[in-house]
Amino acid sequence: MIKLAKYLKPFILLILIAIVLLFIQAMADLSLPDYMSNIVNNGIQQGGIVNAIPNAIRQSKMNDLIIFMSPESRAEIIKDYKLIDKNSSEYDKYLKDYPQLGKEPVYVLNKIDTQEINKINIVIGRAFVAVSGIEKIISNPSAAASAGEMLGIDLSKIPAGATPDQIFGMLAKLPSDQIQKIQSAIDKQFGTTGDKLIIQMAVVSVKAEYSALGINTNSIQNNYILRTGIIMLLLTLLSAACTIAVGYFSARTAGGLSRDLRKKVFGKVENFSNAEFDKFSTASLITRSTNDITQIQMLVIIMMRMVFYAPILGIGGIFRALAKSTSMSWIIAVAIIVIISIILVVFSIALPRFRIIQKLIDRLSLVTRENLSGMMVIRAFNTQKFEEERFDKANIDLTSTNLFINRLMVIMMPVMMLIMNGLSLLIIWVGAHQVAQSNMQVGDMMAFLQYAMMIVMAFLMLSIMFIMVPRASVSASRVAEVLETSSTINDPKDAEQFDNTLHGVVEFKNVSFRYPLAEEDVLHDVSFATKPGQTTAFIGSTGSGKSTIVNLILRFYDVTGGKILVDGADAKEVTQYELRNKIGYVPQQSILFSGTIESNLRYADENASDEKLKSAAEVAQAMEFINEKPEGFDTEISQGGKNVSGGQNQRLSIARALVKNPEILILDDCFSALDFKTDKALRKALKTYSRQGTIIIVAQRVGTVRNAEQIIVLDDGKIAGKGTHKELMESCDTYREIALSQFSREELA
Repeated sequence: MIKLAKYLKPFILLILIAIVLLFIQAMADLSLPDYMSNIVNNGIQQGGIVNAIPNAIRQSKMNDLIIFMSPESRAEIIKDYKLIDKNSSEYDKYLKDYPQLGKEPVYVLNKIDTQEINKINIVIGRAFVAVSGIEKIISNPSAAASAGEMLGIDLSKIPAGATPDQIFGMLAKLPSDQIQKIQSAIDKQFGTTGDKLIIQMAVVSVKAEYSALGINTNSIQNNYILRTGIIMLLLTLLSAACTIAVGYFSARTAGGLSRDLRKKVFGKVENFSNAEFDKFSTASLITRSTNDITQIQMLVIIMMRMVFYAPILGIGGIFRALAKSTSMSWIIAVAIIVIISIILVVFSIALPRFRIIQKLIDRLSLVTRENLSGMMVIRAFNTQKFEEERFDKANIDLTSTNLFINRLMVIMMPVMMLIMNGLSLLIIWVGAHQVAQSNMQVGDMMAFLQYAMMIVMAFLMLSIMFIMVPRASVSASRVAEVLETSSTINDPKDAEQFDNTLHGVVEFKNVSFRYPLAEEDVLHDVSFATKPGQTTAFIGSTGSGKSTIVNLILRFYDVTGGKILVDGADAKEVTQYELRNKIGYVPQQSILFSGTIESNLRYADENASDEKLKSAAEVAQAMEFINEKPEGFDTEISQGGKNVSGGQNQRLSIARALVKNPEILILDDCFSALDFKTDKALRKALKTYSRQGTIIIVAQRVGTVRNAEQIIVLDDGKIAGKGTHKELMESCDTYREIALSQFSREELA
């Protein structure tokens, strides 16, 4: 994948936007358990009261609280409140909110910042708990002795029937050293209790104080739960919006990348020489352009939606979980270790199989392509059963490998679910003990459980990636292999120009050629020259090098020795476009494209006139069967020209080359499917049509080449003879042997 990373450059902005949105989504998702914890802890258990600082408190209650505060804390608390009584200008304003204000003065909290709230929260909380504890002792005289001993005072001497106000009044009159002793005793008792639990205990007293002030505490609870629920709903909607947006951007990125890769692969393949096509099979190139790029596309989508999101979610979940409880962090550590171990085992087993799958897909594509293209041969030899078995083997090999990997993946989900459920039970069991020991709140335990699930889900997402990355990386390597393959045939930096005084002159000077990785040359010291207005024909036995010469003229291969001149310029020193622009080529296996007869002929020149199309078709002896078609030139041609005969296919291919009106017309054994009458008529018409150009014919028939001005006889890659038909019959044994194998001496005379 790293090799293809540079192709993501146009989509960097989309990727960055997606990462930002994923971060926002993760933060929103990570916030939900916190708000759920707040609903349980603050909304349900604390009645919607968030902290121990009351918004309003009776003066008498405040007097009780400050007894258990240090002088510094007492001054700080009084500073943060303002006293409202009947003489205050804001009396009427607060009377409606606090009906008890009509009977006694009330302290109302000023607007203070979060830092100040955190500073005084625990101070007031401890004071509330202390006051509440003493009030409970007063209501239970039997506990007075032990409580008094704890506080360092003798509560057993409290007069019978004494009211709480009288008792707190008595405590307020104690000497300062006695008060400090009581505060020290209280601090000692609170030393083992967490601040959160102290505040939670104090909230009960705050709620009672609100009731005493005449405030509807149920509305406080309902409003808090409703407000928190709305925030959770908004966060959920934000997360959903981010998910949709990331899905859109990931699809755009992956789709754009696959489009660009297909375009680049196609463009690269178009510029391959025959040497590169010998390296990559057609089936493999098709698989690399389709299946392999699809694998990369899927990986990019999942990477953008999971790989970037999972670490944010996992790391954020760990920090949030530790903030709720560090004592249970070992549970998450154990779960992570188990998950990573499973992922590594699965990864080590699956990776080798992924490398095999793409090769098996290549094999299946190859067998399928050969079966479809060679269907008539298969039927003619009655080898359908053999081909079915051949296809079945390739199909079974691919299926069995896929099934093995899928079974491995199937195991992953149940194992992960088992881990998640076991983790939930362990957290609830340990958390319940923590709650029972007052070391943790119920809401925090529930939030810890959700964070643990998020962490496991993050690793589960990564495990999916560990499974997909190997296969996609194999596909990426295969695509990169095509893109990084340099063509052996390239245009020169400073291209030469053709000699404008020459038209259709091809000259071979001591040309030798050896195919890549071959041990011997297939052409040996070949030299000849063509002349404008003349026909040069090549004849020889199969494998003598006829088609190789054609490939060298078109520069499908480069010579390994010697030089080829076209119109005075070295074929290697001109651009491939300019070289091939001079040449009209008809290959051995004529290829027609899906479309119409007209579109196939216009393939050579899209601006050709109708008259030119008709003229080329007449020369190629194709008008006879075109006129027989009801649609004429608009007759549909199926892929590969399967709906026309071999002879018609060849004639249309010749007509297409003639539409180009080339200076050099190369006909590579393209008369094989023509009858002798059509062959003769076509050669005669070609002679008239191409008076100014050069015709190069490769043929097996002596009748096709006998009228050529120059016939070159090839034998085992060497020129065995050169001349006219008459000259060769007298001087060349190889030519004479070929000719006599096809005609009698009388016919050749």
